[in-house]
Amino acid sequence: MKVALLGAALLMATSQTVWAAQACGDKNSQTEMNICAADEYKQADAQLNTLYKQLQNRLKGDAAAAKRLVAAQRAWIGFRDADCQFSAGASEGGSLHGFVLSNCLTDKTQARAAEFKQLLACQEGDTSCPLPPAS
Repeated sequence: MKVALLGAALLMATSQTVWAAQACGDKNSQTEMNICAADEYKQADAQLNTLYKQLQNRLKGDAAAAKRLVAAQRAWIGFRDADCQFSAGASEGGSLHGFVLSNCLTDKTQARAAEFKQLLACQEGDTSCPLPPAS
C-alpha cells in the first residue's frame, strides 16, 4: 500500500515537474528552476489580485456580497495552500520541493483567475452571477 501511494505521489510530482520544465526549460540548475517557478507563481498571484480588486470594485454598493467575496477568497486561499502542501508532500525536504509547490500554487491560482474573469464577463440578467452589471 505504501509503495502504491509513494508511486502515485512521485508520478504527480513528476507530471508537475515536466510541465514546469517546459515553462522554465532554459534554466540550468534546480535553484534556477525553483526561482523561475516562484516567479511564475508571483505573476499569477499578481494577476489574481488585480482581478480580485475588480470584483471588489463591482461590489462596492453591496456590502453583503462584498463580505461573501472576502470570505470565499480567504477560504479558497486556505484550501489552495493546504492542497498544494499535500500535493507537494512527496518532495518535502528535497531540492525539488519549492519547484513542485510553486507549480501547484501557480496552477490553482491561474484557475481561480479564470473563474474571476468569467464572473467579470457575466451578462446582465444572468441569475447565477453575483456581480451587478458593469457600469
